[in-house]
Amino acid sequence: MGEPSRQTQILAACGIAGVTGFVAAWAIAGASLDGYSAGQDAISRLAAIDEPTRASMTAGFVAFGLGVPLFAQALKRTLGGPSWIAATVTGLATLGVAATPLGRYDAAHLWFATLGYASLAATPLLAAPALRARGARRAANWSIACGVTSAGLLAASTIDVANGLTQRLGLGIGDLWIVVAALSIIGGRRSE
Repeated sequence: MGEPSRQTQILAACGIAGVTGFVAAWAIAGASLDGYSAGQDAISRLAAIDEPTRASMTAGFVAFGLGVPLFAQALKRTLGGPSWIAATVTGLATLGVAATPLGRYDAAHLWFATLGYASLAATPLLAAPALRARGARRAANWSIACGVTSAGLLAASTIDVANGLTQRLGLGIGDLWIVVAALSIIGGRRSE
């Protein structure tokens, strides 16, 4: 794999920007909302219809929803395989989450969130075969570990009464994979 083009590096950086915007939104909005517990409450509650944090959390969803599909194009150009499709679906599902706030569109919101969870966990899993084919065994194994762990935590968050922590851990692992992959693309490095 040669050095990526400047355009590909910019697309990769969009993934970092999207993740940063999303995490900053839930961290800041969560800290400012009285009675909200990051360990107990789901992130989407911050964007619910009647919450004062709705606009800022919706902006975080939109940042992620736009940034991750752009990152996916860098992934497509540098890695190939189907992982870029899963990353694109993740971003588009997040835009769906933003468009269907709790308190008005609960069923649609749940559908988009579930699709986003599944596709986020699938992204590193689908990248693993392409990484392994390039001889990047450690990166492939790390991708599998990220995907499996993220999927398990996100699945647990759907049945956990205090789902805030399991949701953030599951999303955080998927987000970390995006950031590390983006940095690898930007740096033009091939993982081993």
